[in-house]
Amino acid sequence: MNTNYSALPLTSPSIELQSNGAKSSAATNGVVLNGHAKISKQDSFLGELENGGGGGGEHDELPLIGDGPAGPPEGSSVPAAVFNLATSIIGAGIMALPATMKVLGVAVGLVSILVMGVLSEITIELLVRFSAYCRALSYGEVVHRALGRPASIVAQMCVIINNAGVLVVYLIIIGDVMSGSLKHIGVMDQLIGHGEWDNRKLLILVVLVIFLAPLCALEKIDSLSVSSAASVALAVVFVVVSCIIALIKFAEGKISMPRMGPDFSSRAAMLDLLVVIPIMTNAYICHFNVQPIYNELKEKTPQNMYKVGRISTVLCVVVYALTAVSGYLLFGNDTESDVLTNFDKDLGIKFSSVLNYIVRIGYVIHLILVFPVVHFSLRQTVDSLIFGELATPSRKKTLTLTVVLLALIYLGSTMIPNIWMAFKFTGATTGLALGFMFPALVALRLDKEGSRLGHGERLLSLGLLGLSIAVSVIGVVGNVYTLKSNSE
Repeated sequence: MNTNYSALPLTSPSIELQSNGAKSSAATNGVVLNGHAKISKQDSFLGELENGGGGGGEHDELPLIGDGPAGPPEGSSVPAAVFNLATSIIGAGIMALPATMKVLGVAVGLVSILVMGVLSEITIELLVRFSAYCRALSYGEVVHRALGRPASIVAQMCVIINNAGVLVVYLIIIGDVMSGSLKHIGVMDQLIGHGEWDNRKLLILVVLVIFLAPLCALEKIDSLSVSSAASVALAVVFVVVSCIIALIKFAEGKISMPRMGPDFSSRAAMLDLLVVIPIMTNAYICHFNVQPIYNELKEKTPQNMYKVGRISTVLCVVVYALTAVSGYLLFGNDTESDVLTNFDKDLGIKFSSVLNYIVRIGYVIHLILVFPVVHFSLRQTVDSLIFGELATPSRKKTLTLTVVLLALIYLGSTMIPNIWMAFKFTGATTGLALGFMFPALVALRLDKEGSRLGHGERLLSLGLLGLSIAVSVIGVVGNVYTLKSNSE
């Protein structure tokens, strides 16, 4: 991508973007080869790039954008960034984890949650590292700098499909919980009885217009830090309540010993295993929000963003593990793809109905607060794809895109039957591409242009790329066979 700006050398007392017209006042160290960003060793952002080893040094402080290490005073703190990133991760996917535990078994499921969390954090750090390396401001831009415009368009389309699919899932869950489904009673029906207010499409539309649209119309992701903190707190409440219920029932002997590993006894079980793998890999996909969150840090340094990523990952691994185990223990083989719908019946303990309402209503509020964070990167990507990355910001354009996107998402929520259907396809395709394929490809490509990954990092990037391709193929094949079996 051609721009009218070039980087001042790091020896300058202030690192900022300077017009090409001012090149005579300072020599630049970055060059462009074949349309891709090529930055000299002096501009490398980690000390390990000098000698292939670890370590930090002055390059750890290289900012992603041109404000220098100290960003704008209204920028977000590390805790606020943690809440925003954790909110991007902990969304509707957490509701499908008990069902994946039913397929994988407790032991294999827990190991999978931990391994996928670690691998996802590695790819987040690769993305941050090379975004800073070529001073990219968005996911699409770092892919553009490394792999060219066609790859950037593919990456942007993946963000759009993935995020739109996730937001559709949020609305499906809100509809399932509030209005109910064929097998389960909704909150509205339980509280005030059946009527027009219990109409699924109407309920989703009311929530969309009254609660979601105002939050989605905000122009900065930092403006959502308070709602993100509240959403994480509500997710923790859900986990705590679920664990307490499971512990009480286990102590009373009402829970049988769960299965520890996958079930290989039937063809259907094998197909479920193929389908559930990409759902698990999709659980930590938040990479499309890494750059927007980084850009609004008060102190924009890779080390601060590493800290944000690591804290968020640890938090999410704990929340995911507790949710998956407690949900599976509570409902066993009756666990639904959306475990929230299981909380419509007597749990066999005191105050069961009150706890059911707390879990379901609390998580609906959580999804309402998560929705705008995911929508932010969706709108940003659509804006960049249609109008170009250097287009002038416009409030009118922002509002127009928000309205159009929300209308399309609402339409999708009325057409897709359940969240399992959405997750298993996005997990096998766009989720894997965004979370593993593109970060690995970016690292390997820029390594050839002078970044010099360490030997272990290069092997790790190759391994992540191979793993993501293999899981994608397995997931797609499993999805196709499942659809074929269901049609028969």
